[in-house]
Amino acid sequence: MTALACNVPSRELAGRIDALRQAMARLDVDGALIAQKTDLYYFSGTSQQGWLYVQQEGPPLLLVFKDVQRARQESALAEIVSVVGVKEIPRVLAEYGSAMPKVLGLELDVLPANLYLQYGKIFAGASIVDLSTEIRLIRAVKSPFELQCLRRSAQCADKVAGRVPALLAAGKTEVALAGELESYARSLGHQGIVRMRMWGGELFYGHLLSGADAAVPSYLASPTGGVGVSGAIGQGAGRRVIGTGEAIVVDYVFALDGYLADHTRIFSLGHVDPLLQRAHEATLRIQEEVCRMAVPGAITGDIYERMVAMAEEAGFGDNFMGVGERRIRFTGHGIGLELDEFPFIAKGQKLSLSADMVIALEPKMIFPGLGVVGVENTHVVTDRGLETLTVYPDGINVL
Repeated sequence: MTALACNVPSRELAGRIDALRQAMARLDVDGALIAQKTDLYYFSGTSQQGWLYVQQEGPPLLLVFKDVQRARQESALAEIVSVVGVKEIPRVLAEYGSAMPKVLGLELDVLPANLYLQYGKIFAGASIVDLSTEIRLIRAVKSPFELQCLRRSAQCADKVAGRVPALLAAGKTEVALAGELESYARSLGHQGIVRMRMWGGELFYGHLLSGADAAVPSYLASPTGGVGVSGAIGQGAGRRVIGTGEAIVVDYVFALDGYLADHTRIFSLGHVDPLLQRAHEATLRIQEEVCRMAVPGAITGDIYERMVAMAEEAGFGDNFMGVGERRIRFTGHGIGLELDEFPFIAKGQKLSLSADMVIALEPKMIFPGLGVVGVENTHVVTDRGLETLTVYPDGINVL
């Protein structure tokens, strides 16, 4: 097998585990078992199947079911142990001189019920508490290492948008154009998988939508849905033929070395309906306002309300982030290793922003029977407001 270098430095992992231990101490948790794939990668540097056991004292133990050889190549952790199953954890703890936990922290937001019951039997006598919120808050603030990864991903997202003019042509179907763009993204190193934490959340690269079909809603927690190629998927590019004078939504996530950049641009072959043009300009003004106000300490729910108010002031309140009772009640989301990280710019949210949080801000307008316009960029929270990582021109790109 080709040698695999550790892509997450040991110092980076140590800082993350130290932050987890501090959270555990606040909750009087003496043992944490990390099992969810993205959290496992975040704290261990590998996504091989297994469990990471973290205790207040002593080294973290990475227990790997498959494949331990790869885990030892990918992870910079010192203690990596091969196990045939989770039931071996008590034996391994005993071998390392560790007592069974009295209070065990788990990721209860994503843990299946049957595994929860199994862990309760394995760690008999331990009280089980939820560590998921603390883990997500730790992951929300990005380290310099992570910001470098996100910048590289954002550069690739811009390249994908820059490829559209060479490929877009009237008469192509949405899915044909999507395939060409996704192939190009893959050639840049796109990992293919876009991870989401939400149960039932799934995405393949993103959405390429055109004309009226772009305004067709779907089950996905997104202002856009699209028809898709079948009801089995029910989202994304479909078989519609792209025409002239309509808004073409290129809403893609670039995933490079685990880290995601979310990016939406509008293209058109000829000028779009003036209503769509005005609505798009309104989303750019909303984005500009948020880039100024989203400083450390700003409250996420307040930012959401300001965005909604600006859409209403522009005359597009009924079209902002969807139409009707089921419109999306968020206007931005944290992003990193997953597409739906903290913080959420959403109705009623009380979380305050911190420096080095990364947000995908996505003010969009939905017009049933006509189309979708708007913008999405990936930004870093700084003392001066939002620093935008995705910089491809975000007006309507008329070809």
